[in-house]
Amino acid sequence: IDPTSGLPVLINRTIKSTAVPKEVVSNFLTTPTTNFELLSLIFKAREAGGNGSFPFSENGENYVATFAAGRLDKLGGKVRTDAGEFDTTPTIIQSTYLDLFGIKNFRLDLSNDQFRIPVRMRFDTGKGSFTVLLASVRVDEPPVSMDSALVTQPQPTSQPTPRPAPTPRPVPTPTPFIDNQPLLREVKFVIGETLDYRVMQGSQAIGTIRLAAKERKQAENADSLLLSATVLQILPGNRAFGAADSLITRVNPDTLAPQSAEFRLSQGLAALSQRLSVNGSTGAIAFGAGTADAPVGTHTILSLIYAMRSFHLQASKTNSAPVNDTRVAVFWRDRPYIFVLRPAPPDSITMEGKPIPAQLVAITTGVPELDALQLKVWLSLDDSRIPLRFVAGTYQADLTSASIIAP
Repeated sequence: IDPTSGLPVLINRTIKSTAVPKEVVSNFLTTPTTNFELLSLIFKAREAGGNGSFPFSENGENYVATFAAGRLDKLGGKVRTDAGEFDTTPTIIQSTYLDLFGIKNFRLDLSNDQFRIPVRMRFDTGKGSFTVLLASVRVDEPPVSMDSALVTQPQPTSQPTPRPAPTPRPVPTPTPFIDNQPLLREVKFVIGETLDYRVMQGSQAIGTIRLAAKERKQAENADSLLLSATVLQILPGNRAFGAADSLITRVNPDTLAPQSAEFRLSQGLAALSQRLSVNGSTGAIAFGAGTADAPVGTHTILSLIYAMRSFHLQASKTNSAPVNDTRVAVFWRDRPYIFVLRPAPPDSITMEGKPIPAQLVAITTGVPELDALQLKVWLSLDDSRIPLRFVAGTYQADLTSASIIAP
């Protein structure tokens, strides 16, 4: 793998499922890949502390794996194995790749030391629950190279035989960037998706807002998807937001991890106006007052709204043991917080006098001012998982139209 990015540069697979073992080599030295594979994915997640969303490829298909660390159940903490006893932090892993194999509730316990060793894996399938425990830990010293061994032994010198200069290799022409390439099916929406919401305060309509996945272009030499929330209409009595207010977040099109953001807000939300710049390698977030360390893949409020549509949100069987809560790092004001998404069983809500199948997701944030609002989102039960309703305190936003506006 590349020691800086963690991405694979050479993959050598031996396939033994055929009659004769077959070796498959993937070489990314000439044309670098932007996707991990399963092994390098685990190492990248360890480096990121068990948090973040990462694209990976397997069997010719592209997927996204989302890692969220936190104390998900009472089985976290110390884990005893044949290799010793470890203090660990459980991390839940979600991906449609796991869904293909009927794997659910995949949890990975990483050691709390600097090495973030995978100590235990647990998952459920139709055949039962499985646990994989660490058997041993060994650090192999790198082998002594022939070059270094020869340094200590004097060697006779000889005149090199003249050789013809090699023919220069042609330099490959970079592939030109193509705007608005289709998104992965895992993200649940398409470029141009436009969602309009009527905003109510109590029983009074105060305006209309629009969420849009506007375009996919190259920004600051990176493939970038532009997400926006803008105000379409202001009605009398609105003191919550202004006509020119907007939330803009540029994200990685595959993982939806933010690259930069700009929040222009007024009225009661003016204090939340800010610009953010995200270091994709370290997770550090630069904002007006300085820089905050954050897990790789930390979301903004806007990117979370889109990312949660691809989360595997399944209600826990008992409220007293909510093992299916999803934890996500989200930046708020000046630092990241761990937001907890607690899904309810599928149900329905009434919109325009009609029952609509939906799933309630309650959100707790660890931010007192937000938790006082008892944040809730209702997602549709179809494959698009469109947010149908948002509730924050006395405010409610209901979907009124969904359309595709080509960029």
